[in-house]
Amino acid sequence: MKEKKTALHISLIALSSALVAVFTIAVRIPVPATAGYISLCDAAVVFVSYAFGPFTGLIAGGLGSAFADLLGGYPQFAVISFAVHGLEALLAGLIVKKNSQNILTMIIGALVSIVVVCGGYLLLEVLFITTFSSALVEVPMNALQSGVGSVIGLLLYAAVVKGYRNFDSIKW
Repeated sequence: MKEKKTALHISLIALSSALVAVFTIAVRIPVPATAGYISLCDAAVVFVSYAFGPFTGLIAGGLGSAFADLLGGYPQFAVISFAVHGLEALLAGLIVKKNSQNILTMIIGALVSIVVVCGGYLLLEVLFITTFSSALVEVPMNALQSGVGSVIGLLLYAAVVKGYRNFDSIKW
């Protein structure tokens, strides 16, 4: 039985990492003022952390977003994306873990996602890539991306749970 659970978790992590990477790469809107882009990364990160739990979200959110940066021509952000989106998924998933059917809890998880993405990119970009003023310019777009993504991820999770009643039983 333990082998089946381990195989399921590994499969979920692999598929979820790919989902995050695809959501990140498939829709990219360039933002010339920041030399970056807006994507649907956070939609996948929030969905995965709500659907499969905080630890699957941590690994998949980090790996998927870092892999997308490497494939998409933004290798300088790969480590930052790994840390920020991994932490985003972990915290949002932990918040929702105990009460995954409560809309208020899911909204709080989404708000935490926005704070983690904005604060994480700001801090880590200042430490490793650019100046404070340059990183500060990206905060509104990061807030928009993570806010819209969190809402999409929350709605996607709600739709999947409604369609599959035992969905929560596969969380890690």
